[in-house]
Amino acid sequence: MNILITGGAGFIGSNLALHLIGLGHEITILDNLSQQIHGVNPEESSPLYKSVKNKVRFVAGTVCDEAAWREVLPGQDAVVHLAAETGTGQSMYEIKRYVDINIGGTGLMLDFLANTKHQVKKVVVASSRSIYGEGKYYSPALGIIYPGARKDKDMQVGRFEPLCPQTGEPLELLATDEESKIHPSSVYGITKQNQEQMVMTVCSSLGIGATALRYQNVYGPGQSLSNPYTGILSIFSTRIKNGNDLNIFEDGKESRDFVFIDDIVAATTLALTKEEANGEVFGIGAGVATNVLTVAQTLVQHYGIEVPIKVTGAYRLGDIRHNYADLSKSNRLLGFQPKVTFSEGIARFTAWVNEQAIQADAYDASIAEMKLRGLYK
Repeated sequence: MNILITGGAGFIGSNLALHLIGLGHEITILDNLSQQIHGVNPEESSPLYKSVKNKVRFVAGTVCDEAAWREVLPGQDAVVHLAAETGTGQSMYEIKRYVDINIGGTGLMLDFLANTKHQVKKVVVASSRSIYGEGKYYSPALGIIYPGARKDKDMQVGRFEPLCPQTGEPLELLATDEESKIHPSSVYGITKQNQEQMVMTVCSSLGIGATALRYQNVYGPGQSLSNPYTGILSIFSTRIKNGNDLNIFEDGKESRDFVFIDDIVAATTLALTKEEANGEVFGIGAGVATNVLTVAQTLVQHYGIEVPIKVTGAYRLGDIRHNYADLSKSNRLLGFQPKVTFSEGIARFTAWVNEQAIQADAYDASIAEMKLRGLYK
């Protein structure tokens, strides 16, 4: 196939492009080479861009530019739409930018699919676990429950776990499946929900096969080590390499589903090529919840650099407590089963980080921005 990957010079996109090239597909990439991800001089500073630039048809541009879409869409059989702004915390104060790019750019793509001549038969959109907001829980009193955003007053006194609204008792965490309640707690999550809904609705009306993949926390060799707004593994790694302490939010027991990049590429390829994926949404992760304190301790151990790990009790408004993927549907319809365990993935990731130049640590500046806006307590 001829396949367009928007945001294809990014972490997921570049790995996907190289994999699809190996399968014999012709790849076009549309990417604006955002400085936040690729640095000030991508030709020199972005290994992601350099890994694909001579192997694909590369078009420098933004998904918000009509001229860019006119250039890249003709002749494409499929589109993998990855281009998006991705910082959950940052989205809470750079609202217009996130809405313009994530929703506006997707709307422009769909407008071209609806109103211009093309041969696109398949669209895969990168959705996110953030559309769920808080994960899925069980209460002995109420059954399945989807807690809303946690209250500032509770977190001020260290009550971080969602509690049963009837009994006040802790809830049992369950895997989040595709039928779980969608109630995003950040602007980023709202924009990803909009992306998914627009793609699934419009493509269906146009007779285009569409699939949405709700990615969990993706990591692995190649991810940006200089972006302080997203990717806890890269943020912690850069701090450790700079000899800076790790300040752990809340009590360190908040958890995420960390899924290795090779598994994300495999799932996306299945979604792109299997008829069974058309019209479906899938949660894609490792299917395992790992708490943040474990992540910090594991990274320190692998790097062999002793830095203080401080559980601070501080928190960010809009953060969720827990969420990990139920993989039943993706296994049944896609045949997807993650192959890389957290211990293996961390070993491969840290080995790669050890080969990279140490990046400037801009994390404190990003926290200062949130403090200034009352989002970090």
